[in-house]
Amino acid sequence: MGTTVRVEEDLYIVDQAVRAPAPCADEIVARLGDLARFSALRDADRLISRTSPHPGLTGLLAELRRNRSLVAQAAGQVDGDCAPLAAGVVPWARRGVHSTGGLRVTVQCSDGSSDGGGDVLAVCRGVSRHLPALLAISASSPLDDEGVDTGYASSRALQAPRWPASGAYPEAATMDDYRRDVEFLQHTRVITGPEMMHYDVRPAREVTDGDATDGVEIRLCDACSSSATVGVIVALCRALVSRENTLVQRGAPTPPLPVLQQRTATWRAARSGMEGELLDPSDLELKPAEDVIVALVELLADELGDDGGWVRDTVGHLLRAGSGAYRQRRTLRRRGRTDDVVGLLIAETLDTVGLEDATPRTPLGLSAYEPSVVDDLGEAFWDEAVDATGTPRPVSAPALSTMVQTGALRLRSRLRASEEELTGRGITFRASGTDRHLVFPIDPVPRIITESTWDTLSAGVEQRMRAINAFLDDIYGDREIVRAGVVDLATLERAPGFRRVGRHTPPGRVRNHINGADLVCSDDGRWQVLEDNVRMPSGLTFALAARDVTCHHFPEMLDATEREFGEVIDPAGSLETMCTTLRAAAPPGVDPEHAHVIVASAGEEDSTFAEQSLIAGVGGFSVCTTDQILVDADDDGTPTLWDVSRTRRRRVDVVYMRMEEEMFLSSTGADGTVLREPFQAVLAAGTVAVANALGNGVADDKAIYAHVPAMIDFYLGERPALDQVTTYLCSVREQRDKVLDRLGELVVKPIDGYGGAGITVGPECTEAQLAARRRELLTHPDQFIAQEVVRLSTLPTFDGLGIQRRHVDLRMFSHLRQPGGPGTEVDALTVPAGLTRVAPAGSMIVNSSRGGGGKDTWILRGRQRSG
Repeated sequence: MGTTVRVEEDLYIVDQAVRAPAPCADEIVARLGDLARFSALRDADRLISRTSPHPGLTGLLAELRRNRSLVAQAAGQVDGDCAPLAAGVVPWARRGVHSTGGLRVTVQCSDGSSDGGGDVLAVCRGVSRHLPALLAISASSPLDDEGVDTGYASSRALQAPRWPASGAYPEAATMDDYRRDVEFLQHTRVITGPEMMHYDVRPAREVTDGDATDGVEIRLCDACSSSATVGVIVALCRALVSRENTLVQRGAPTPPLPVLQQRTATWRAARSGMEGELLDPSDLELKPAEDVIVALVELLADELGDDGGWVRDTVGHLLRAGSGAYRQRRTLRRRGRTDDVVGLLIAETLDTVGLEDATPRTPLGLSAYEPSVVDDLGEAFWDEAVDATGTPRPVSAPALSTMVQTGALRLRSRLRASEEELTGRGITFRASGTDRHLVFPIDPVPRIITESTWDTLSAGVEQRMRAINAFLDDIYGDREIVRAGVVDLATLERAPGFRRVGRHTPPGRVRNHINGADLVCSDDGRWQVLEDNVRMPSGLTFALAARDVTCHHFPEMLDATEREFGEVIDPAGSLETMCTTLRAAAPPGVDPEHAHVIVASAGEEDSTFAEQSLIAGVGGFSVCTTDQILVDADDDGTPTLWDVSRTRRRRVDVVYMRMEEEMFLSSTGADGTVLREPFQAVLAAGTVAVANALGNGVADDKAIYAHVPAMIDFYLGERPALDQVTTYLCSVREQRDKVLDRLGELVVKPIDGYGGAGITVGPECTEAQLAARRRELLTHPDQFIAQEVVRLSTLPTFDGLGIQRRHVDLRMFSHLRQPGGPGTEVDALTVPAGLTRVAPAGSMIVNSSRGGGGKDTWILRGRQRSG
């Protein structure tokens, strides 16, 4: 058998890159210009014919066409040892978001002196068993033409079978049969020549100066941006052909897998790449991709010879860094922008970013965790799980030890499986500035809170929410707090959420039935309230989904902790508790057990629609858009709200408001009438309750937040049980001037901002960003507040490659009920389900729309003692 290996990899320009807006396009063109000095484009004419808005790209392609004699083909001859092949393949590696051709490796296996064709077909069939493993290594087309995740690591592999001459191997028994198949397909105008036989492995005969050479061509649908990946695939292809050729010559060829099993193995590889399970060709059992790929390398040890060490090391690098599909998804998840993926691929193609940059420089474990470095601030932050020496705190040690033992590859595989489940359940969020819905990423490393700490936090949150409820009842009534001079009337009226419609809720009633409080931990475990959410706080389903991920994909971490420290409280009943609270909000005279509740929704496009649907399903409620409700009089002539989403209309007792109140009021009902006046008439009649009440947005105002400690004293006569962040009102001249003097040290927020929008964190800002914020504070100071930078605690977070420190906060969910009816004492309770939100690397903003994710929150109930 000869040693010549021919490698071809289609080169192309990605549509997303061509259409990228400036200045991104400028950078892409510059990088493509560098690439053009090394690369070959067989289809430059076709590419130039594309309409491109960027003259630099058009000029680049025109230059390539003029130099076509120098770049006539994208192929090269590589002789001798395979170890240097990775470097040798760099000139032909060009990858984009969506491949049009893929990688083809042709290996010589006879000199063509005899027919030998039957032997080549036998080699093809033997090689076919291991093609799924090669596909898993090369998998790098998770996105479609629009940059949307297909759910497959290699979407291209699933498109290939549309050709008649496709599949794992030719079914022909002899070369004569194979040639007749070629002639038939040419005669029927399916193909124009033998080169269009698109089998994954096929015979390849070349004639040069009268000498014929028989070879085997292996086709992979994906091109690879990493030259190391191409090098490993070429080495394995050559070794596979060598091994199978030897077996054929001995009369002991490897039989192919049955068609169904082969297609199943291919589908599994295309589905999950190296991040899932593959079908082991030796026993047809599902096994981790790592095991199947490593077994293939060991199977080919003799054929790899001196190159075996290099191949094993590089395969280890690939397994730790993840498939191309994984790296693209990881990049896309940061901001939801396809341009980021294009930039990654170009960087990998030009070798400005290599696998070593995507691989942990230390083994997965606490040795990879650097407690003193979090971000550009260069300061040490309190870490809840690991002390300053890198030693796990006792309560975190079992989970961290179990995670380290599991290893990066299996953790990543489980995370991928969990994300597929979450996507199927609609546990997604909308990426900032786009219509793209991304899966809510949940980290496997938990946050662990002791029961005593949780009880303290719950009491403090419930105290705040009772005070805020009293405040809302007061400001839409007698305004005693304003007359007492505790809250300035101008501050109140300036708040965007302070609305006249709030007066329609009868006095003495609960207004903020469902509450969310965001807390942060800092400075050796000191907790503070960062924000109150009393309009329509979301995220409970994310908290419950995080526990599902733990139980289904990382149960050993939970088991290890419970064995040593006792029970972790199950949050499963939290949705039922919410539904009970919503029924309890029903107007006087309505039995809460039989109250009809609807979830007012903007529809399926709403970013929290999945949560709305889940709550409705648990409670037996209806999810209604405004065209599914009707205001009409009942039999007594009283204005009443009706649910007409089903065949028989039902009287509505409680509206759980999960859409912006102005959108709701300005929309039309089922009869085509704008809801504003009719719905206010229903509220005035007292026949329906709204949870949370209209007009609650005033208490979400960042300026009103500064007055909550005073509210607790004014309405409850108590001292605040929890601290809150020092807040400066920029509407007050003296406070604004102090903010301007310390702008680079403070966090500045719009008073009506949500989801992290409009926030500037002084130490993270550029001079230009600070200058822009300074102008806003000088011209519209009343629209902003400022706060001290809170030293958010950190937790170990698995980023798919190793352990990093990430900043976190905590959202707690509390409920208010009034068992005795209007005017009676308000009861408060907190559900045992906390959502720990995780900031992206280098940031302290935890919102998912800004690239954050979540963690499971474990409330640790101490081990029960007998007697």
